[in-house]
Amino acid sequence: MNDHLVLVLGKPSTGKSASLSFLTNQESYLYLNCENGKKLPFKAGFKQMVITDPLQVPAAIEKFTGHPKVEGIIIDSLSFLLNMYENQYVVTSTNTQQAWGGYAQFVQNMMQKEVASCDKPIVFTSHVQDKNNEAEMTVETKAVAKGAVGKLGIEAFFSCVIATKKISVKSLKTFTEKNGTSALLTITPEDEQVGYKHVFQTRITAETVNETIRSPMGMWKVSETYIDNDMQKVFDRLKEFYGE
Repeated sequence: MNDHLVLVLGKPSTGKSASLSFLTNQESYLYLNCENGKKLPFKAGFKQMVITDPLQVPAAIEKFTGHPKVEGIIIDSLSFLLNMYENQYVVTSTNTQQAWGGYAQFVQNMMQKEVASCDKPIVFTSHVQDKNNEAEMTVETKAVAKGAVGKLGIEAFFSCVIATKKISVKSLKTFTEKNGTSALLTITPEDEQVGYKHVFQTRITAETVNETIRSPMGMWKVSETYIDNDMQKVFDRLKEFYGE
């Protein structure tokens, strides 16, 4: 099992890709671009590979497992990867029911084989969608996925699921006044000037009980519910929590 595995959920323009800019030793990370070669919002030093066939992703993870010059792997984004699989292998199939079974099998095999056996930290980013839960009469915010995977929830394959949020500085200050400050959250003069900050949310709050944010018990303190959207800090905490 890969303990250093993270799913980053978020709506567009909330800092999913930008959070990767803080990773150190970027040249040692493999970046699998599943979004048609879309440029990152910063000058990156990653080893980049543009994905044109979804099967390239598990193959790349398997290839670089154990590779001495690769420190970690980034898949950006899982939602585009699944959409790519749908377009290439489901929509074009003459047996749609069987093809959707292949979609679910693709996800399960990738997560339970290549990802689980990888010895590198891996981060997946994903867009989110709101879904009606008629039984509970609530609206749930989940990673974008379809078929059996969507019903189960892609989050089921991850023990660490965090979300990118754009939150007002006033709200963040109110939260820290009630719950204590954290060394992992810094409000800069620039944040003060624009009035908001892009952050990671690591724990559920009363306002976000229907989101699929979760981590192992004890990984994050209450005061660390909101932290800088800095992926290096997340990986550092995983190493601290689980050990090298």
